Amino acid sequence: MTELIKEYTNGELTIVWKPKTCIHAGECVKALPKVYNPKQKPWITINNTTTQELRTQIKKCPSGALSYYMNNKK
Repeated sequence: MTELIKEYTNGELTIVWKPKTCIHAGECVKALPKVYNPKQKPWITINNTTTQELRTQIKKCPSGALSYYMNNKK
């Protein structure tokens, strides 16, 4: 069975989310509530902040469920 992976892009950066890896620590929601809202669908609104803010926050994800790649370097 393949793992569910979701991607969200702002054109410059793509967030990769692995739901089964997520430990729901809420660090993403605390850091960028304007981007991450688990009560909304989709729960990630990537265009609500800058690429640099996203990169900084994603690097702090304790479970590694959130990662990213730069679209021009894939």
